[in-house]
Amino acid sequence: MRAKIIIKKLLQLSLATLALPIAISTHAQSDLSQYVNKKGNISFPQGFRSSMIHLGSWYVPEGGASGFHDVYTEKKSVEYYKKHGKFPDGATIVKELRASLSGDFTTGKNVSHATGQLKQWFVMIKDSKNRFDNNPIWGDGWGWALFKPDSLSKNAASDYKKDCQGCHLPAKDTDWLYTQAYPMLEEK
Repeated sequence: MRAKIIIKKLLQLSLATLALPIAISTHAQSDLSQYVNKKGNISFPQGFRSSMIHLGSWYVPEGGASGFHDVYTEKKSVEYYKKHGKFPDGATIVKELRASLSGDFTTGKNVSHATGQLKQWFVMIKDSKNRFDNNPIWGDGWGWALFKPDSLSKNAASDYKKDCQGCHLPAKDTDWLYTQAYPMLEEK
């Protein structure tokens, strides 16, 4: 019986060892971020709500981008920002857009709240060295991505200048981010 257990464990260890190189080669991450491969393709940061911290929120009452915009990044990126006044290379910014509803509550009339309907996610990866110069989703110090709920495996943006940058033009002087909504960046 003990021999069977030992053989079983050795077999599991051997299979795990064989699978390791395959897993590494299919990921092919860049040295910039775990969400960027060597060609500069950006992947959706699964589990970001539990691995990142909430920077702040925006509420847009009307239009195609209406709803709550909750913004997240890594704790180490916030710590770096507080020391240097800018985000480090590899910092990931995730803006999650949720639909909203309004109603009258004991706290007031026409109070808005987020719903469970996820509309889309915007993801930016800091890259001050412009590592992916020939990739149209990279430029101006960032990688730009848009993910839709029905296809988290595909970046819906194909050219950051056409698909993303227009909304960020007013924030050009703050490294393309609306940092005024993130007061925690200024806290010591």
